[in-house]
Amino acid sequence: MPETELLINEEQALNRLMRFLAVDGVTGEEMAISKMVERDLVEAGIPRTDIMTDETKEKLKEEHEIDTQVGNLIVNLPGTYKAPRLLFSTHLDTVPLARGAEPSLKGNRIVSNDSTTALGGDNRTGVAVLVTLAATLLDYKLPHPPMTLLFTIREESGLWGARTVTMEDLKNPVLGFNVDGSSARELCIGAVGAERWEVEIQGRASHAGVHPEEGISATIIASLALADVFRNGWFGKIKKQGKEGTSNVGVFGGFDRLSAGEATNVVTEYVHIEGESRSHDARFVKAITKAYREAFKKARERVTDNKKKKAKVEFTSRLDYHPFRLKENSPVVRHARNAVETLGWDLTTKIGNGGLDANWLVRNGVPTVTFGAGQHNIHTTEEYVDVEEFYEGCMMALALATYQAKK
Repeated sequence: MPETELLINEEQALNRLMRFLAVDGVTGEEMAISKMVERDLVEAGIPRTDIMTDETKEKLKEEHEIDTQVGNLIVNLPGTYKAPRLLFSTHLDTVPLARGAEPSLKGNRIVSNDSTTALGGDNRTGVAVLVTLAATLLDYKLPHPPMTLLFTIREESGLWGARTVTMEDLKNPVLGFNVDGSSARELCIGAVGAERWEVEIQGRASHAGVHPEEGISATIIASLALADVFRNGWFGKIKKQGKEGTSNVGVFGGFDRLSAGEATNVVTEYVHIEGESRSHDARFVKAITKAYREAFKKARERVTDNKKKKAKVEFTSRLDYHPFRLKENSPVVRHARNAVETLGWDLTTKIGNGGLDANWLVRNGVPTVTFGAGQHNIHTTEEYVDVEEFYEGCMMALALATYQAKK
């Protein structure tokens, strides 16, 4: 049967995943998990000279004033024969909700013992898949082309690792396979693009009981703007003139992300709001963000003090990631379809509504598809990993890595 042509050591793979899940590594704090992965790779037989940490840490600090503990972890494996280089990627970090998770195996699922935390299967399943791939290739001396394993940082806080990595450090791979999701039998060949925006409203404080007319309420300006956005159909799921997208307001607060305002008897002086716009159409992403910008601009004009002075409203936005959509007959999709035939599986494709490291890898010239490895209910306290699906993720990676050797 095709399923017996490739094998992994399931016990070792599961033990590896349990170890990785037990290590904290929320976005921006990936040092401990990076060191553990490096140790496991060396123990599997990867020479230390083939493992490097890139300069993403330094770049993020210098160019974006973003602190992080470590750069992307990159492993460059020489092939056993001459062929175009393949890239396998995943991200090291988890969402903050997974801090302190204690993984526990219950039947065919891995869950968190603490009901107040997420598990971190997003994306420790991917990390375990890539390390298992490297170990399996060496253990069974399987033929394979030159390969690069990329473990990115800060995926959860903006895909920063994939955005910043250089193709030179990756040794210019031609096809990419990203591990991030639930099913190995479902291939994500496209994803939305997104912008993140924020607005600062600087009003004027005054005594709300004695002289409210002397104040300029930042809270009211924000409320009017958001009500306008909602009323005109620019919040949540958006459909306009045949185009679709989504938007959200995620942060609404004051100084240092504390409450907006300090007391009921003081007109609110300052409000800070953060949100996002998403669509598969890059121009529509910008249209959504523009709708928010215009709403805050109009709201500013409507609220003044008794001297007709207005608040200061500063609205800024930045690209988070570009949308992409690969063709069904593109080389990377064909490679995946051919590889799964060796496993006897049926493969389906989908377009995702969330950002992936693949968004930036594709943008930087590496056609990349994404498959899963058993993670479910991610970013929630109900998160779990399906062990059989995790094994399938490992098998999928192995099939993708060794397929060319069979041609």
